[in-house]
Amino acid sequence: MRTSGINLILCLTSALIGAIAASIWWTTPSHTPVAQAQESLRLPAPPPQVNPTQHSPATRTTEVSRTPLAMGPAPTLEGAEELTPEERVNVAVYDACNRSVVNIKTEASSTSMFLLDLVQEGTGSGSVLDQQGHILTNYHVVEGAKEIQVTLFDSKDYPARVLAKDASTDVAILKIDAPPDSLFPVRFGDSTRLKVGQRIYAIGNPFGLERTLTTGVVSSLDRTLPSRSNRTIKSVIQVDAAINPGNSGGPLLDTHSRLIGMNTAIASKTGQNTGVGFAISSNVIARVVPELIANGHVTRPDTGITKVYETDKGLLIAALQPGGPAEQAGLHGFKIVKERKRQGPFVYESTSIDRSSADIITAVNGQPALTADDFLSVIDSFHPGDDVNITVIRDGHETQIRVHLAAGES
Repeated sequence: MRTSGINLILCLTSALIGAIAASIWWTTPSHTPVAQAQESLRLPAPPPQVNPTQHSPATRTTEVSRTPLAMGPAPTLEGAEELTPEERVNVAVYDACNRSVVNIKTEASSTSMFLLDLVQEGTGSGSVLDQQGHILTNYHVVEGAKEIQVTLFDSKDYPARVLAKDASTDVAILKIDAPPDSLFPVRFGDSTRLKVGQRIYAIGNPFGLERTLTTGVVSSLDRTLPSRSNRTIKSVIQVDAAINPGNSGGPLLDTHSRLIGMNTAIASKTGQNTGVGFAISSNVIARVVPELIANGHVTRPDTGITKVYETDKGLLIAALQPGGPAEQAGLHGFKIVKERKRQGPFVYESTSIDRSSADIITAVNGQPALTADDFLSVIDSFHPGDDVNITVIRDGHETQIRVHLAAGES
């Protein structure tokens, strides 16, 4: 009995020692991979609750680690080391000029087929010329407008009136009454120094989106555009910058933030940008703007020839201004021939036009003038009061007629 009790104690002791040894064996480093596999199956612990007004150290560490991905304010030009040189120029031009650009809204009225008054709204762009409130834009932007509103960079609106216009160059000057400190005049550049491939910038209000910047290059120079007065606008700049409805009248700028043109037209079948835009050159604008502001119109040399027909030989003179320079010089146009005829007991008067005695213009001061545009371009290079020699064909022979140019408005 005593022996069996001792054996029982020994068995219990052996079992206890085995259990302790097994526990120690399962926690040795050699079985760590099993422990890791088990750990990977556990659900993650819920995130700690954070008081909105306080941040635990762990929370602050997490926020600092996200800081490089946060979107900060747009960098200023001085501190924008990450900008490329080209981007720096873009930003500098916009910063220097966007306050000089205005948004123009117009309203014109028309009558429908049902005799109802319709209001037609239009938009365009313009440039501040001075602190007296003169605004430069296209004539076609404000043509026929009954009401005009100009919005400055600070979003303040001012009623505007057309001070002067020149249809021959598609230029108009508006006048607003705005505080001088709200007006930032644009600087003019020399368009004769432009080169094809030169970088340019257009700022305007396409589709009413105020002071939008687009960029491009000078695609070509010395293009021409037809004007409202049947003259041709010369020295037009062709660009590939995006120009859309609403850009008309806005400035075309160089990399020095100088106005070198006024955006005027696009070549498009849809009425939207196709990469072929046109701007009136700054030198043309600078020539007419001072006179428009001072006199309300542009005075141009006038020959007194009011109508011509283009022929294979030259310009056939159809009509002359009575008492004008051409008539005084002895140029001949069409003759109106009146005859009295009798038919039975009745006497009536018939009128016919005799073209046989009309002169045909071929040149002005030796420069060929076979088209109306050629003729007007040569005449426009002179001033009122100048004398020009007009070469004509009369009775089959060439002869020269000296004409003293008068002052005329266009």
